[in-house]
Amino acid sequence: DILQHPMTTLPSEIAGSFLGQSLRFGVVAARFNETFVNQLLSGALDCLVRHGVAASNITVVRVPGAFEVPGALLELGQRGEVDGLVALGAVIRGETPHFDFICSACASGCQSVSQQLRMPVAFGILTCDTPEQAAARSGGKAGNKGAEAALAALEMVDVYRQLKS
Repeated sequence: DILQHPMTTLPSEIAGSFLGQSLRFGVVAARFNETFVNQLLSGALDCLVRHGVAASNITVVRVPGAFEVPGALLELGQRGEVDGLVALGAVIRGETPHFDFICSACASGCQSVSQQLRMPVAFGILTCDTPEQAAARSGGKAGNKGAEAALAALEMVDVYRQLKS
């Protein structure tokens, strides 16, 4: 194992920190399935503030549903007032293929926004088969994916800064 060999020079490594002081974040949260999304939002905001982001440096934008999240992320990011973005929503499978179209469009839209803006966009959109799965992932036994997305955004802002310097 190259990492264990004492005579090996290791390649340079970039790793992000979770220090939020002076950072600014935008959070776009869908209203559809609001009970779950509010829990994701609470987790995300708590995570950002616990890591030093001032509440006044967080902008929350509400949109109708997950499909609208990427567009709002793009508009918010283009303002030049945030260092990173967090997408929050909950899509629960129904009886039609609508679920697949919404999930696919939202995921690819968020990725596209990140690439267009050259800015981290953390994906905290739940894509669940049942409301029980959504409850478990929005603060239940599976944790809070909103908090996890916020933590990823914190880390990636620092990674992007290091890569650009």
